[in-house]
Amino acid sequence: MSEPRAGEDTRQEVLRQASVALGGRPVTLWEVSSKAELDPKLSSDPTPTHHATHLDVDGTLRRWQIPIVQGSRWVGCPTAPEGPWLIAPVRTRPPAPPPGGQERRSAERLTLELAALCIGLMDRSVVAIEAGDPGASATGPFRDLTSLPAVMAHELGNRLTTARAALQLAIEAIGGWTDVDAGRRLEALDELGQVLEDIDRGTQFVRAVRDRARGALARWERFDAVRVVQSCCTLEGRVIKDRVSLEFAGSLDATYLLGDPNALYDALVNLIRNAADAASGRPEPVSVAVERAGQSLRVSVRDKGVGIAVQHLDRIFEAGFTTKGYGEGTGMGLALVSDVVRNMFGGHVAVDSVVGVGTTVTLSLPIPPQRAADPHASATEQSATHVAQA
Repeated sequence: MSEPRAGEDTRQEVLRQASVALGGRPVTLWEVSSKAELDPKLSSDPTPTHHATHLDVDGTLRRWQIPIVQGSRWVGCPTAPEGPWLIAPVRTRPPAPPPGGQERRSAERLTLELAALCIGLMDRSVVAIEAGDPGASATGPFRDLTSLPAVMAHELGNRLTTARAALQLAIEAIGGWTDVDAGRRLEALDELGQVLEDIDRGTQFVRAVRDRARGALARWERFDAVRVVQSCCTLEGRVIKDRVSLEFAGSLDATYLLGDPNALYDALVNLIRNAADAASGRPEPVSVAVERAGQSLRVSVRDKGVGIAVQHLDRIFEAGFTTKGYGEGTGMGLALVSDVVRNMFGGHVAVDSVVGVGTTVTLSLPIPPQRAADPHASATEQSATHVAQA
């Protein structure tokens, strides 16, 4: 359990009252960590047992295909010493009314939802007061300054959706033009298609900002990592084209990982731009490759640039350390890469560099069991996946 914080006495009282209503069963508050694990934060029992605070993620959230978002919080209790759990998400608004007005939730479930709602409202008020919002009081109007990023992301997302729809209509119209040379028409359609991909990428970024504004530090989902790498190369190739060309190598089929695709994308952006800085002005391109090595997906970014001095290799992943000139780098890019690879995906980063020859950074990301349709999945993996899906 974590150390007590300001206001935890009130939160614990909410959990204690919920425990009383549930016949004395211990009620626990958890938070999803960067490793998609549920860390117990507070309990109705000052000295809880292991069973009272140890919630099985696979047996609860993943079983019901509930999104596991870093930073999200849950309140729950066991229905029996070795039985299933009742859980409810911490939120700042009551859930939507049941379909048709027919309440099917049990009294125990409603008790946990009420406790989770109380904790969410208390924490939201604390955040607003600490931010200096004069309206965040028990009696005054509530204006949460922390909601501004979410509002901005929402409005921008609406504009991008409108722009995408208009662009799609334009693409369909140009495709039907018969009085324009076919070659020119295909060229225009290709360029507009690239713009469409940019809009889609921008929409994903806005969604990530919106999620973070809601307190979700990361998404947790199944995604095709190969497609993420290809998309990153397509867009970053145009960003760095004035300094150096970018090549993508690899014919690997779709390979699915569990985690935040935006986090992997951001890590690759850091590596590609670092490589472009190192190789700027040189004829050799930056190369990005993706391959499968056993049960790991390897993503490598290679440049033939200035290289990294031996005495700096042990420090390149330190936050704030950089070999770039003043004002040219923050020293946070590789620290972010290391954090994402290690803490989110459970992988590791390898760096091979020679001064004057170039640098290769390789990300090794463990591949979870793939679905039965995956041609790379072994018979054992397919059997395990089949059992998990049953």
